[in-house]
Amino acid sequence: QVQVVETGGGTVQAGESLRLSCTASGYTYSSGSMAWFRQAPGKEREGVASIYTGITYYSRSVMGRFTVSRDNPANGVYVLYLDMNNLKTEDTAMYYCAAARGNRFCTLLAGSSFGYWGQGTQVTVSS
Repeated sequence: QVQVVETGGGTVQAGESLRLSCTASGYTYSSGSMAWFRQAPGKEREGVASIYTGITYYSRSVMGRFTVSRDNPANGVYVLYLDMNNLKTEDTAMYYCAAARGNRFCTLLAGSSFGYWGQGTQVTVSS
């Protein structure tokens, strides 16, 4: 059974940095897409960043400020990171980690294509 858990959220001031982590225990797909999504109150879910076979993808709103990376498992647990720099108040949202069901590519434009999701971690950026 796959369990996805996000950590690292918190409250920071604009311009500061934060690192989110996502552990995917039980996930055995070495080349499936893994991604970060976010959803702010009253807004639709947005794909933020993803990685597939080492290639990274970003939304325009975070390109140049956020970096996604993935660790190969040392103990059978994949870890996905999101390094967020120069945070803005509009980055405030619940951030979710998602992983593909299988060794397949999933686009950031279709969150429904991802098979596994975490419960989210809150990021709040104050001015």
